[in-house]
Amino acid sequence: MKAAVVRRLGEPLVIEERPDPEPGPGQVRVRLEASGLCHTDIHAAHGDWPVRPDPPFVPGHEGVGLVESLGAGVTHLAVGQRVAVPWLGKTCGRCEHCRSGWETLCEQQINTGYGCDGGYAEKMLAWADFAQPVPENVSAFEAAPLTCAGVTTYKTLKVAQVRPAQLVAVSGIGGLGHLAVQYAKIAGATVAAVDVTDDKLHLAAELGADIVIDARGQDVGAELKKHGGAHAAIALAVNPAAFEAVNSGLRRGGKLVMVALPAHGALQVPIFDTVLNGTSVIGSIVGTRQDHAEVFQLHAAGRTKVIYETRPLSAVNESIDEVLRGDVKARIVFDLGAGG
Repeated sequence: MKAAVVRRLGEPLVIEERPDPEPGPGQVRVRLEASGLCHTDIHAAHGDWPVRPDPPFVPGHEGVGLVESLGAGVTHLAVGQRVAVPWLGKTCGRCEHCRSGWETLCEQQINTGYGCDGGYAEKMLAWADFAQPVPENVSAFEAAPLTCAGVTTYKTLKVAQVRPAQLVAVSGIGGLGHLAVQYAKIAGATVAAVDVTDDKLHLAAELGADIVIDARGQDVGAELKKHGGAHAAIALAVNPAAFEAVNSGLRRGGKLVMVALPAHGALQVPIFDTVLNGTSVIGSIVGTRQDHAEVFQLHAAGRTKVIYETRPLSAVNESIDEVLRGDVKARIVFDLGAGG
């Protein structure tokens, strides 16, 4: 099989031939049809974060394909069934977090494309209990971005406890942001979209955003305050300054939910204003298996639209450059040649 491999952190990925992986107990082998390019994959390949993956490894945590082989003990999946393989590759299932519905916080978790090989390949292994069945009317190319960008932003709205008629600011309208706008609308919120490119602001409006704020020339906080301030601000732009800008637009009791992970930078939280206004700063990391199932259910019901562009896996390095330049409207999905 072909795979795009990180041989050394910070260097271009290498396309190489590898033997087909054999599933162990509780695992399945998936013949991939599509795999999304998430900014996290770029951070992984560059070794940007304090906990670094160990090369050589295959990035990618939005892999979707057909089950090709079953490991011992797997009875709930079938050969030929379409599944999606998310960031949350495996958890212990026994700790406080796993038992209380917060498996995304498990300290023993293994992350796809970071702690084990991921979806930038023609085939991959997945732990069967975490491979999410894809509804029949959802294509592989749609399911791939939903497997991280969708799950992550859907969970963020839950963490923010968004209710109908609230004002939700979505900062950064890209692969995650275009879906966050839609989930906020499904929740009944008024949505303010914040970005620095015309294409993405237009996209947000097309997807239902009620207010668009161009951070190039408008004061984000002041614009949000004109509308009473945001009940929740979802920080998706990979830029520390964008976090501070949207935080300044919270109303009293509002929540800043941090999702994007810039390689460097820190958020300066004003203590006096935070205390007197009763605002909160919260982190939100991906979503659970149940969140993943719900995201697929919403899409299968026609409630969301996935904006994506396809590329061959051979264009992986050029695709990464496109994302870093901000040239991608929403999501790049690698077409791995099996349909979808």
